[in-house]
Amino acid sequence: MNLSVNIAGVTLKNPIMPASGTFGSGREYAGFVEINRLGAVVTKGVAIKPWPGNPPCRIAETACGVLNSVGLQNAGVEAFLRDDLPFLKQYDTKVIVNIVGHTIDDYTAVADALSGAGADMLELNISCPNIEEGGLSFGADPKTAGKVTEAVKKHCRQPLIVKLSPNVTSISEIAAAVESAGADAISLINTLLGMKIDVRRRMFALPRKTGGLSGPAIKPVAVRMVYEASRAVSIPVIGMGGIMTGEDAAEMLMAGATAVAVGTAGFYKLTALTDVLDGLAEFMSENGIKDVNEFRSMID
Repeated sequence: MNLSVNIAGVTLKNPIMPASGTFGSGREYAGFVEINRLGAVVTKGVAIKPWPGNPPCRIAETACGVLNSVGLQNAGVEAFLRDDLPFLKQYDTKVIVNIVGHTIDDYTAVADALSGAGADMLELNISCPNIEEGGLSFGADPKTAGKVTEAVKKHCRQPLIVKLSPNVTSISEIAAAVESAGADAISLINTLLGMKIDVRRRMFALPRKTGGLSGPAIKPVAVRMVYEASRAVSIPVIGMGGIMTGEDAAEMLMAGATAVAVGTAGFYKLTALTDVLDGLAEFMSENGIKDVNEFRSMID
């Protein structure tokens, strides 16, 4: 059975990885997750300077998911290069660094700092709904999405993945725009913008009022958008959004994804990533699927 996949010339031993923002630098999970078994590790967002993030409370549970308003808190690229990247490079898995910024210059500065540092790929985050500047403001329009992608691509030695937002009118247009601007792959979806009100306390559950919704509730939206985006571009797609089981991963791969990222499931169960991997392999064995890349041609 072949589980390996290729994304922009980088071979992953399997298609399973954590979603950015849900796995930290990997250090937090090292005692619980067999990192060497993962296809890749995707880091939390890294900025050019430390970001404090949003005030608490940052997390609110919903019926079938989680609202978060963390705000991309991180220690900055200097600390990442000193402390986190050396830790990740000791493992036999690919390293994808998610980069964030308030401006295009911020993004390009991070890409410059990481260009020769040993990360296997960069993931350009233009889709976070929980910051005032940058993030979603770059990813909501095809022209601005293309502009920031083109600028960052000029500063990358590694393949560039662009992470897309579901909070847009046409995911196909955004996907096509970043491909035209030089993206080597795309990843989607980031969280959906949502809100929760505590009716007993008569106040918003999150200080910022809104937050990013993730978890099983968003999976049908994610599958639909991955399907649409994968048919609008010729570059690989990394699908995510509500993946909890191996069959969920199989569904996302059938929709057109080359690889899948697991996020919220890891908050419920620390072994979720390897459980999804094992479940996918079991599904393939039970259904006579010898190569994980077969999934993408199973439906029109």
